[in-house]
Amino acid sequence: MYEKLRAECLEANLLLPKYGLITFTWGNVSIIDRALGVVVIKPSGVSYEDMKAEDIVVLDLDGNVLDGKLRPSSDTATHLRLYKEYPNMGAIVHTHSRWATIFAQAKRSIPALGTTHADYFYGEIPCTRELTSDEINGSYELETGNVIVETIGNHDPLHCPGIVVASHGPFSWGKDAKDAVMHAVVMEEVAMMAWHAMMMNPSLVKADQVLLDKHFFRKHGPNAYYGQK
Repeated sequence: MYEKLRAECLEANLLLPKYGLITFTWGNVSIIDRALGVVVIKPSGVSYEDMKAEDIVVLDLDGNVLDGKLRPSSDTATHLRLYKEYPNMGAIVHTHSRWATIFAQAKRSIPALGTTHADYFYGEIPCTRELTSDEINGSYELETGNVIVETIGNHDPLHCPGIVVASHGPFSWGKDAKDAVMHAVVMEEVAMMAWHAMMMNPSLVKADQVLLDKHFFRKHGPNAYYGQK
């Protein structure tokens, strides 16, 4: 019943090492099928080299395992919190990719310094506040989801499809798994560009807002004209 979803989730997870976004098992991808009311996610701690489609865990939105012999990712509660909050999220990626994690550890948002950033993310990629001791010692993964929701606020998450969690690392999302992985790749690339640009010019501020708007909205929204119909 879940073969197609599992295969899609496996394929998306295997893109993380392909694009250099993970080391060892430091990452996961999940996909939601809202018609079925299920989420599929990478099993916890299983190496990418050994992972098979049947290892992908199938859950309901309350985190109950519906199918699968392995434990789901330890970040499952974070993913589920976001799916419940945002009905336009179709897939979520979490990694500890190098450059985006540098910003997370520095507790800095990734600034919108150029058009590469603006093609995919509207405005800076925000950094969350730090979790409190009570949040860390309580339902840690759920509270990670809560602080992401708190940071996004009332904004459309697909306008800025990623975030860095302070002292932790990046999460990205999209309308589907391909979209979510692409945003993880782009976030890592623009984080690397931003860090080097700021080293070269410490007084650097964000790019001109007119230019940022032009690049974002020519690819997104009702008046987009980039690409083919």
